[in-house]
Amino acid sequence: MKDTFYITTPIYYPSDKLHIGNTYCTVAVDVMARYKRLRGYDVKFLTGTDDHGQKIERVAEAAGVTPIEYVDRIVDMTKKLWKTMNCAYDVFMRTTEPFHIKACQRLFKTLFDKGDIYKGHYEGLYCVQCETFFTKTQAPDNLCADCGRPLETVREESYFFRQSKYQDQLLKHIEDNPDFIRPESRKNEMVSFIKSGLEDVAVSRTTFKWGIPVGFDEGHVIYVWFDALPNYVTALGLFGEDDSEYKKYWPADVHMVGKDILRFHTILWPTMLMALGEPLPKTVFGTGWLLIDGAKMSKSKGNVVDPEILVEKYGVDAVRYFLMREVVMGQDGNYTEEALASRINADLANDLGNLLSRAAGMIDKYFGGTLPAEHKATSFDESLINTAGQTIVKSAAAMDRIAFSEALTEIWTMVRRANKYVDETEPWTLFRNGDKTALAGALYNLAEILRLSAILISPVMPDTSAEIFRQLGITDDSLKTWNSLSFGGLPKSITIVKGAAMFPRIDLKAAFGEPDKPAEPNADVKTEAKAAPAVKTENYIGIEDFAKLELRVGIVKSCEKVSEKLLKSQIEIGGETRQILSGIAERFTPEDMIGKAVVVVTNLKPIKLRGHMSEGMILAAGEGEGLRLVTADGADSGAKVK
Repeated sequence: MKDTFYITTPIYYPSDKLHIGNTYCTVAVDVMARYKRLRGYDVKFLTGTDDHGQKIERVAEAAGVTPIEYVDRIVDMTKKLWKTMNCAYDVFMRTTEPFHIKACQRLFKTLFDKGDIYKGHYEGLYCVQCETFFTKTQAPDNLCADCGRPLETVREESYFFRQSKYQDQLLKHIEDNPDFIRPESRKNEMVSFIKSGLEDVAVSRTTFKWGIPVGFDEGHVIYVWFDALPNYVTALGLFGEDDSEYKKYWPADVHMVGKDILRFHTILWPTMLMALGEPLPKTVFGTGWLLIDGAKMSKSKGNVVDPEILVEKYGVDAVRYFLMREVVMGQDGNYTEEALASRINADLANDLGNLLSRAAGMIDKYFGGTLPAEHKATSFDESLINTAGQTIVKSAAAMDRIAFSEALTEIWTMVRRANKYVDETEPWTLFRNGDKTALAGALYNLAEILRLSAILISPVMPDTSAEIFRQLGITDDSLKTWNSLSFGGLPKSITIVKGAAMFPRIDLKAAFGEPDKPAEPNADVKTEAKAAPAVKTENYIGIEDFAKLELRVGIVKSCEKVSEKLLKSQIEIGGETRQILSGIAERFTPEDMIGKAVVVVTNLKPIKLRGHMSEGMILAAGEGEGLRLVTADGADSGAKVK
């Protein structure tokens, strides 16, 4: 019997069309689900919509339709979006499903009968936009701590859940299960919140109707979060007629949620499960946000990005790759279309697409499309094969940690190494010299690297993976599996099927134009603005002095805080790992650092700081909040900066 793996997105609130920020989370879950299927797991992938709540009731009324008519339209658009993004979910869950409504009512009554739900009166603050209650202490300025909107004062009869009863039990669970809340920075936030004291939660409303009726008390509907969170188990049959899937898949391996709703998933949901006596999910992973100019995307700000337009323009795999490569899981990431286009050019067109075009083109040109079975090794083969072996191990380890950007960085190290291998072996010279067995061997090695790459990238770029297999003429499905991931599995004689370039280069200048030039000074216009002082350069050095510095690109593999000001990073630089301490902890968290391609001074004399040896220096620019790392995205680890 296969091991099971159950992973969920949040069920999205269908008050409006979803944007690229929502898409990021669902693509991440799809990538993990595809990876686990590739590894042989029996996977259950759930997504869906949270259809109830006061906000939905109000926007539907404003649109002149019933709440169900309104959410049905949004759900249709959501399903269409997930199809466009090639997200292969197993369950699309809606909280308006009849089986869910019955299950929630049974759950509510179970906790009421147990004494963990009791009746009282609620008087306090409520954010309709976020469907969240706040105390005066939590919102002293009467503004929502999550979205910043004004809060409404609510006074009504309500049922309460005894969340406070489970505070100590929850803290112990978090302490005993280090991976329960990830990443570490989010866990620290939640632990701090819990230790400040949990209060009982109002779990019913009487001032609107669009919700699940409590069932045994007319006029009360279940609070939207108390209705939404159980979807992860009601979808599997808990409190239903058949709970066989619940017994098979629960507890969930990963709940993937945005950091703005992490509190509900790591405090309210676990305490509900504790009250029911059910197991808790293994991991709740809080993703960061995709930011536009440093701000969260929202309709009210007018800064949302439609993923369907991007897919139409650049292709689904390019957008999926950008989302998983550009943003480190658990951290905020900044989105610009120019960054997307640049990443397509650098990684997909220049590296992967170029490698496939070169390999297929030379097999076609030198051997009429079919490689002969007789091969001879070159002196460069061992290095390439070793890189492939390391890539498989390192990328798998990163995927297991939900570190998709790091995994893709490892895979692209292999792709770039293969492009370098072309320049080292010079197939055109081997052909000119008549050394066809060495030529066949070199081209076989390129084809095999492409096969391995296609398997490794398939969770992120399934269509690209399929196209690589097609162009390499690989029809045997056993050569596309995880178990076939070892160098040399490809038959010695293959017949390629040449295709068009997968990722044509984008003309960035034509697409985005030149950067704005500063306006010419106008002598007739007086202004109080003063020009920035010119940079004064003193103590000039010669090129021979600069040459003494050794600057190389390094990939931050791990990082931890060792004092209020110091971060300790383990940085891979061309196959070697260096430990470097940097006084940047007030500006960057360890999570901010992981996966970054930084510029390192590698020939600096080692020094001991706070009892830790530091073997180099990470370059940065600016001061205070303006401090920025000097990075070299797209460059090979160990590449010399000059």
